[in-house]
Amino acid sequence: MLGQLIRFGIAGGISTLIYAAVYLPLTTWMFPREHAVYAVPFAFAVAVTAGFFLHSRWSFKGHGTRHPGVRQQLQFVAVQGSGMALNAAITWVGTALFGLPAWAPLLPAVALATIFTFILNRWLVFG
Repeated sequence: MLGQLIRFGIAGGISTLIYAAVYLPLTTWMFPREHAVYAVPFAFAVAVTAGFFLHSRWSFKGHGTRHPGVRQQLQFVAVQGSGMALNAAITWVGTALFGLPAWAPLLPAVALATIFTFILNRWLVFG
């Protein structure tokens, strides 16, 4: 499990960089700070696509009784969607309620969503 957690962390780091590469330009040039949460679905869509391939082919490779296919992909999207909802909630609280800059909630949002989605992915999607 430690190896999975390390691989998940590395793959998640790559997904996070992809997420930030989409999110930050959108919040800089498209959406005002109080509406930074609107950038979350766009960044999520790009990052979750890359994340599925990273996690299914590397992070959880050889784990559990895999049933690849549409069901697994839908489960992955559902798990990541719950992570996106958590991320969006933290982003909204930080920017809309507390008036923080758009980049400020990025670290706590990603950290909490990462822990949450690792647990769900390990047991539900790739278990």
